[in-house]
Amino acid sequence: MRHGILKSIAIGLIANSLVIHGASAQNKPKNAPPAACPPTTTIKAPQLYGIWQVTFINPPAGLPARAVLLLEKHEEFADSLSGLVSRDSVTASGHAAKAALAGDVEDGMVILDESSNNTSISGTWNGELVQSACGREVKGVWKDTSASAAPDAPDVPFTMVKRPGW
Repeated sequence: MRHGILKSIAIGLIANSLVIHGASAQNKPKNAPPAACPPTTTIKAPQLYGIWQVTFINPPAGLPARAVLLLEKHEEFADSLSGLVSRDSVTASGHAAKAALAGDVEDGMVILDESSNNTSISGTWNGELVQSACGREVKGVWKDTSASAAPDAPDVPFTMVKRPGW
């Protein structure tokens, strides 16, 4: 009997210790809502600075299905973006393996112009921040606007995912 009382006291002390130290269960309930992300309409350019992995769906001939973007602060316009897109093995005319980017984020939309020669626009990026990704994913379409693009060049769907560490 004495053993049962000691066991009850020990369990009570452990439970009180957990309450005092603010411990809680480690497992989340299966139906717990995900952590809230800020509305995409509040995300500004600095929150997009960093390296992004891009995947294209059915890119045009000569452009690879993957690219890497670096987005940084624009030198002239503090609320805007600038950067580079880097692709491997580009064989499409009018496009370079590395091209300059400049653009904006506004009301949850990411709009970038791409230039392979730093003079004319060779591609446009129009995307929307994914609400559930907390500013770390953009889905949209890329359009070939180079001089060699067909007049009816299709929109090419893409997904951009921000790499960790930024």
